[in-house]
Amino acid sequence: MNKNSRCSQAFFTLLKRDLHIAIRHKGDIFNPLLFFILVVTLFPLAIGPDPKVLSTIAPGVIWVAALLASMLSLERLFKADYTDGSLEQMLLSPHPLSLMVLAKVLAHWILTGVPLILIAPLLAVLLHLDHNSYGALMATLTLGTPVLSLLGAIGVALTVGLHKGGVLLSLLILPLYIPVLIFATTAIDSAGLNLPYSGHLAIIGAMLIGSLILAPFAIGASLRVSTN
Repeated sequence: MNKNSRCSQAFFTLLKRDLHIAIRHKGDIFNPLLFFILVVTLFPLAIGPDPKVLSTIAPGVIWVAALLASMLSLERLFKADYTDGSLEQMLLSPHPLSLMVLAKVLAHWILTGVPLILIAPLLAVLLHLDHNSYGALMATLTLGTPVLSLLGAIGVALTVGLHKGGVLLSLLILPLYIPVLIFATTAIDSAGLNLPYSGHLAIIGAMLIGSLILAPFAIGASLRVSTN
């Protein structure tokens, strides 16, 4: 078996392991999703049922809720592995660390980002989102939620050795999330006004490509710094 095959096998083995662990601990899947649903459904109760007001705030509400739900699940990304020593084994593994952390981030996105993407259109109906905006909503979430997982994992890696790193994690991650939030909500607003939004999607796509290339190396370096 050549080196590339061994790396691919290690990648998918780690991905399957994280998915199996999450299936055994279903709270890891349902808690962020339940948080997302509760935050979005509370806004019509607090603001009122006026469709115009809800339609105006819908892109921001959905994206802020998705951002916070993603952050809620991030702290556990490396914590259990750090506690039981699996993270140290991963750092000593002969396989590229950037590939290993990419498998863990992909598992996090599958467990957190994909459910948010699937449930978002139903919640958008509750917020009276303009029907022209649904395509933009799905496109921005599909491109943007992997960026949230990749950038968030850098902050998690930096704080994995801290007992209570939740506040520090928020301070580290939130500034990185702001560009994604701005371009995603602007794209949805533009779609609602029948304006072109492909430029906004292109920028979010560029963020995704840049994050895919650079974030795994930053995550690996952060883990080595945090565990030494």
